Amino acid sequence: MTQRFGALEAGGTKFVCAVGSGPDDLSEEVRFPTTDPATTMARTIEFFTSAGPLDAVGIASFGPVELRRTSESFGFITTTPKPGWSNTDVAGPVAAALGVPVGFDTDVNGAALGEGRWGAAQGLDTFVYVTVGTGLGGGALVGGRIAHGLVHAEMGHVSVRRMPHDDFPGICPFHGDCFEGMAAGPAIAARWGRPATELADDELAEAVRIESFYIAAGLRNIVYTIAPQRIIVGGGVAKMPGLLGQLRRALRDTLARYPGLPEHDDDDFVVPPGLGDHAGIAGALVLAELALHGG
Repeated sequence: MTQRFGALEAGGTKFVCAVGSGPDDLSEEVRFPTTDPATTMARTIEFFTSAGPLDAVGIASFGPVELRRTSESFGFITTTPKPGWSNTDVAGPVAAALGVPVGFDTDVNGAALGEGRWGAAQGLDTFVYVTVGTGLGGGALVGGRIAHGLVHAEMGHVSVRRMPHDDFPGICPFHGDCFEGMAAGPAIAARWGRPATELADDELAEAVRIESFYIAAGLRNIVYTIAPQRIIVGGGVAKMPGLLGQLRRALRDTLARYPGLPEHDDDDFVVPPGLGDHAGIAGALVLAELALHGG
C-alpha cells in the first residue's frame, strides 16, 4: 500500500502544503502567505487535518531552526529576522494535532533531499543545494547524509571577497556584506532601487555580472570546504537571464584551476534544480518518510 505523506515547505513569504508520496504524486496542494505565526500555523493544521489520514508529515522550514532533538526548542524557528517569527514552534503543533511522526529540517536541506531523490543530484552522495532569492542559504548532503552539527549549515553567511571598487555595504542585518548580504534578491533591489524582475538592458547585464561574481565567491567557499560532486543553484535570482552561464565562468575564474579537477570545468558541476520550484516540497516528503522510519 502506498504511504501517504504530508509535506510543508514553510517559507518566509509563503507556506506550501501538499499530500502525496513524490513530486509526481501530489494529490492536494495549497499555497498561502506567511502572515503571523498563529494564523499561518492554524491554516497549515487545518489543511492537513482535512486531508485525511496521513502516515507522517515532513516540514522544510525557513530558519534558523533548532534541530537538536535533545533541546526543548526542537522544531522551533529561532533567531529569524522575519518579524514575529522568532522562537516559534512549527513542528510541535503539527505533531500534536495529527498524532503522526513529524520530520523537520531547513528548507534548503529539504530541497537537497528532494534533488537527491528525484532531481539533479540523483546518484550522488555529496552535493550542495544553494538557493538565492529573498534570502540565501545552502543545504549539503555529505556521504549520503544531511550535514548537521551544533546547528544546520549557514552557508549564506560566509564571507565573500569584494568586487574591485564596489562600496555597496550589503543588506544582511547581522553581517552586512556576507554572501547573503551581497547576493540575495534584496541586495539587487537595494543597489538598483527595484527588484531584479524590473531590470532590463544594460542594468540587467550589470546586475547579472555583479551577481555572478558574488555567487561564485560564495560557491568557492563551499567547493573548498565540502568538496561537492555537484552544486545545484535555485531561487528566483538564479533565474535571471544569462546568470547561470556567467556564474559557471566566474566560478572557474575564482577557483583558478586549483585543485585542478576537470569536474570543476564541466557545465554539469553547477546546475539548476531538476525539480524546479518543487524541490522544497519534494524534500519535505522525504523528511516525512525518514520520520516514519526513524531516520
